[in-house]
Amino acid sequence: MYNFDVEVFLKTYKKTEEIICLLEYERALWNKGYTLIAGIDEAGRGSLAGSVVAAAVILPVGLIIDGIKDSKELSPKQREELYLQILNKSIAVAVGVVNEREIEKINIKQASRLAMKKAVNSLRIYPQYLLIDAEVIDLNLPQLKIVKGDKLSQSIAAASIVAKVTRDRMCCQWDSMYPQYGFKRHKGYCTKEHCQALRVYGASPLHRKNFVKNVLQQGQERFEQISLFFGVNKK
Repeated sequence: MYNFDVEVFLKTYKKTEEIICLLEYERALWNKGYTLIAGIDEAGRGSLAGSVVAAAVILPVGLIIDGIKDSKELSPKQREELYLQILNKSIAVAVGVVNEREIEKINIKQASRLAMKKAVNSLRIYPQYLLIDAEVIDLNLPQLKIVKGDKLSQSIAAASIVAKVTRDRMCCQWDSMYPQYGFKRHKGYCTKEHCQALRVYGASPLHRKNFVKNVLQQGQERFEQISLFFGVNKK
């Protein structure tokens, strides 16, 4: 008698359903003849310190990377493993970086867009179409802004992983330069530990002075509320 395992079936079905959802935008573009589709996302937008990092990733038509999803839903180990897969299987990958001083000059929203633009322009193969997480960038290319795109597009999810891993590695370097702040643990975000360090040691050269000023004046909880209102999350 055939032994039908309902739990295995449901897990497989759910996994298949997730894959179909993640490829919905890509499949529509493939059907229109686009084969070089770049997913774009950033990391570090809501951080109090350091650069904002964007990534652009072009994946081959029909490729499915098992386990890929929004970088925030993955463990550091999972992100590192998927990061290597993305680098090995992609047609092209590039990152764009805008540092803390430039962020202060042009504001974080414009800095995020600039980092994305840099990432696209650094690709060794120029894309035909852009799928972007919640942004529109100043490039003469057809593009689609997708809110929560890192949950809805495999290409954007791949970019979110590359951006996150790249920036997390930078945070480890910053931690060795300024160990008193704990960058390796909180990645520059507004945690209780980070705010306490700022009150004790003041801002480092890496800190975004306007962000830090708001935290110290309004308090951690108020800054987190403002950040959430404007969509500045822990990426």
